[in-house]
Amino acid sequence: MKHTAKQVKNQAIKNVYTLKQFIRFLQNWFIIGLGIVSAGFGLRGFLLPNSFIDGGVTGISLILTDLTNISFSILLIAINIPFIILAYSTVSKRFAFRSLIAIILLALTVHFIPFPIITHDKLLIAVFGGFFLGLGIGLAMRGGAVIDGTEVLAVYLGRKTSFTIGDVIMVFNVIIFSVSAYVFSIEIALYAMLTYLAASKTVDFIVSGIEEYIGVTIISEKNEEIRLAIIEKLGRGCTVYYGKKGFAKRGEVLKKTDIVYTLITRLELTKLRTEIDNIDKDAFIIMHSVKDVKGGMIKKRPMH
Repeated sequence: MKHTAKQVKNQAIKNVYTLKQFIRFLQNWFIIGLGIVSAGFGLRGFLLPNSFIDGGVTGISLILTDLTNISFSILLIAINIPFIILAYSTVSKRFAFRSLIAIILLALTVHFIPFPIITHDKLLIAVFGGFFLGLGIGLAMRGGAVIDGTEVLAVYLGRKTSFTIGDVIMVFNVIIFSVSAYVFSIEIALYAMLTYLAASKTVDFIVSGIEEYIGVTIISEKNEEIRLAIIEKLGRGCTVYYGKKGFAKRGEVLKKTDIVYTLITRLELTKLRTEIDNIDKDAFIIMHSVKDVKGGMIKKRPMH
């Protein structure tokens, strides 16, 4: 049976889409793999040999390992299982399966790969142990998985209660640090907090740092030229809304002006400022970080 030209075209489109899906699949697992190696290095090279702890499920596993001498790898999988089940029912089956595989691979990496012990200096352990662990968690998240179930619990409770995800994670970790202070010492708890800060800041940077969304408000006499530059030179969308200049004495009429608002990534900020300077060096520019956005002509972050 001969295929029509339309059928051949549809099949070709389907094949291209399937190929893109496969490439995306490989990219995601490559990133997750890098994350697993980084987290394993942070744990074996810094935290585990020196009895340091972190926040989240990893912190609980480290505490129990020190108290019971049960293998960290076994505890990491066992404690994460309830969170994976929660992810299965609240997020997606694919996400839960991918996270389970990533956690198992991390446990195997920590157990079998003989990473060298880098240092015994407490400050370096806290900072760089947290950095490599956070780098691993962040990369895993960029690949579409988690290697610490705390985030899943935070998302779930955030939907069910008035708490934000950050609030849930903070409360969870305060409990862990309080337990570590009681069981071990206040000094260990303080170093654990430092480790957690290093890890969380690294996660934030990896997940959304260099491509963090920036909201930019521009007030200028040449607002139309700036609007066109944003559309034509940067390829971004913008919104123009009506305003009045407020700097006027009593009784004076406020001067009308159009205000341009656009949303870009941090990587595009320099180019935008250059374009504005070329048009109006006296333009008033207000910039602020934006947590997340949806819809419109937004530059999509990769690996979500």
